[in-house]
Amino acid sequence: MPDPEFRVIRLHTRYRRDLAGECTREKNRAEKLLESAAINVSSVITDLHGVTGRDITDHLIAGQRNPEVLAQLARARARRKITELEHAVESAEFFTAGHAALLTAMLERIDGLTAEIGKLSEVIERLLAPYEEQLQQAESMPGWGRRSAQDTVAETGAGMTRFPAGGHLSSRAGKTPLDHQSGKRAGRARHTKGNKYPGAITGETAVAAGKTATREGAHYRKLARSRGKAKAQVAVGNTQLRVYHKLLSNPGMRYQDLGPDYYQRQAATRRKIACHVREIEALGLEVTLARIPGPDPDGTTTTQAA
Repeated sequence: MPDPEFRVIRLHTRYRRDLAGECTREKNRAEKLLESAAINVSSVITDLHGVTGRDITDHLIAGQRNPEVLAQLARARARRKITELEHAVESAEFFTAGHAALLTAMLERIDGLTAEIGKLSEVIERLLAPYEEQLQQAESMPGWGRRSAQDTVAETGAGMTRFPAGGHLSSRAGKTPLDHQSGKRAGRARHTKGNKYPGAITGETAVAAGKTATREGAHYRKLARSRGKAKAQVAVGNTQLRVYHKLLSNPGMRYQDLGPDYYQRQAATRRKIACHVREIEALGLEVTLARIPGPDPDGTTTTQAA
């Protein structure tokens, strides 16, 4: 059970996530409405509600139906796609007054939700101001931003004393695998049910980390190829929460990436060890391996043979 202070803070962060979810749903409704009128702007530009997309929708509501005029509203990098934009809005004549009225209501709701989220974010910044150090520690991890750091600190608190180890925190967030096995029969593997909020946060940060050239990014991409994206999210989320626990348990510590080739280096080291062991055993000697504490320059753990 978190401290009373953090119970208040997480009420704000959870409400912000709820508002952000509703805002996303409203944006999806607006996109479906445009598609119902054969307008596929979202297939050309990344963000329908960015500057270019909003200018096009505002002009559609105002009555503009000329595809060339609408395409010329493109800004910045979207101007490279003016031809594609013309094709995307060439059916603007099917956008009726009824579509315009509905889209106006949706955009007003999106603007209202965005303003509320902005106000909440300012309040959350003030509430978490005394914990700037913990926020910066969380932000140092790949895939983590200001909002994900705020949401996680609000859920876990600034101290890790209530979680004896990183595995306890991971289990609390529902990122620990379950073992459904009775005798030789293994059931379907699932992960534990936990607090949905940190679980959702790490689901987002795991996907974001998967796009980076880091150890966690390489881990996510490898698992996504072999086991699927859902399992990759759980596995990388588990790792991230363990790292988060380590960081917040050591004031001043920042995340230090081991590199996207970390797993290849580990595999190469294991192959070298196995090769040397076989060569020594071929001479009629017995090999005992023991780990020496401390990392090598390449970030791997040294193994000593006796």
